[in-house]
Amino acid sequence: MNAQQKLKSLVDQLNTVIVGKPIQTQDCVACLLAAGHLLIEDVPGVGKTTLAHALARTFGLQFSRVQFTSDLMPSDLSGVAIYERAKEQFVFHPGPLFAQVLLADEINRASPKTQSALLEAMEEKQVSVDGETRALPTPFFVIATQNPHDQVGTYALPQSQMDRFLMRISLGYPDRAAERELLTGRDRRDLVDALPSLLDAGELQELQQQVQAIHAAAPLLDYMQDLIAATRNGQWFQTGLSPRAGIAVLRCAKAQALLCGRDYVAPDDVQAILAQTVAHRLTPLRDAGRGAVEQVRAMIDAVPLP
Repeated sequence: MNAQQKLKSLVDQLNTVIVGKPIQTQDCVACLLAAGHLLIEDVPGVGKTTLAHALARTFGLQFSRVQFTSDLMPSDLSGVAIYERAKEQFVFHPGPLFAQVLLADEINRASPKTQSALLEAMEEKQVSVDGETRALPTPFFVIATQNPHDQVGTYALPQSQMDRFLMRISLGYPDRAAERELLTGRDRRDLVDALPSLLDAGELQELQQQVQAIHAAAPLLDYMQDLIAATRNGQWFQTGLSPRAGIAVLRCAKAQALLCGRDYVAPDDVQAILAQTVAHRLTPLRDAGRGAVEQVRAMIDAVPLP
């Protein structure tokens, strides 16, 4: 089975669990192919945690799930060193961070102190405990879910942490046909438990290397830079995208191109992933009258193609 067939099988399998959301499931696959962390934001009950579980199982990765709560401590994630009398020394007991995929469920219900404990893990792929730095498994992904900020008991994620998520998606309510399938079909948890692994860590890394090898021509990079410059001109957003965000856009666009079976990035690839990749990093002008996602899409329409 070649890379294109594997990727189609991945997306098709996810669509058997998360019905009626083909664009969102493809975005999730693109995010992991681009070696990025994923944030799924929506109201409770629309399938955020189910999608995260399905992704981990389909990609064949070792995963752990943590329910974030207001009393969760940083050591609950990273682990602790406990003195063992038989060995007459402190022995480190790793926490759930030491997995290839961390499912951070309702991440914005934890305190800012615990949220910030994830920063080193997400950026450096390591944790520091008791003065010692320990590497995390490879690959390492955080797939986090969060509820809307206006719900009781939630904390806004710090901007520095939002910037570490390569992509943010929202599932939304299903359409009528998809909801009927949910009502009459098997329990989603049973479906997730029965999912086979279609990849292993080695195959995933091979696909990620293919993503890096996707070609981006000079006119395409000009178009990307025009979009990035538009975020900085004061017409659309309070502050513009950073260079790190621009690199993130290119990585996601390359992954999107691979999913579409191309060995080069097209403007359509950039447009398809731009809002999901940058909207959580931008704040619209106060008089815009639109949310960040809608403002990004309006900006895309206003920036001419090369």
